[in-house]
Amino acid sequence: MTEIIENVINSIGSFGPLLACLLIVLESIIPALPLCVFIVINFMAFGNILGLLISWFFTIIGCVIAFFIVRKGFQNWFNKKVRKNKKINKLMKKIDNFKLQQLVVILAIPFTPAFAVNIAAGLSDMSLKKYLSGLLIGKIFMVYFWGFVGLNLAECLTNPIALVKVAVLVLIAYIASTLVNKKFDLK
Repeated sequence: MTEIIENVINSIGSFGPLLACLLIVLESIIPALPLCVFIVINFMAFGNILGLLISWFFTIIGCVIAFFIVRKGFQNWFNKKVRKNKKINKLMKKIDNFKLQQLVVILAIPFTPAFAVNIAAGLSDMSLKKYLSGLLIGKIFMVYFWGFVGLNLAECLTNPIALVKVAVLVLIAYIASTLVNKKFDLK
């Protein structure tokens, strides 16, 4: 996989990382795109630290755009037409009342589909402040995971310690969200 990504970077040239950033934004809206590949391109092009920060920033931008598209374009219609269903209303009340820690853990898990979280948050009555706080904390761990896995795929498949590192990252995300929740009293 690393060789394929290196070939893509070399063939696209300096536009590769820029294209990867744009595709990271689009991935939050169009779920069929392979986010892990774009993050690995940025890690390879910019290094671990800058690649992490750039990928995290553009992931946040994409999620916020998706959130606002749903919130401004569909939330009123959804509340009038669909939320009347008892089962859907019950589910949406659970989402409305997510604690920040729950949101952070969901966002930090690498295999959680971002588009689904963005849609659910946009349709819910979750505050923008809570959504952004969850994104800022949770996505850094998710981006790090994909960069780490992408750069060390063979090691992750053969070394169970890599999986322990992921669990530790999710635990750190939970602890960080608890501290932020106490500091800003996000309910």
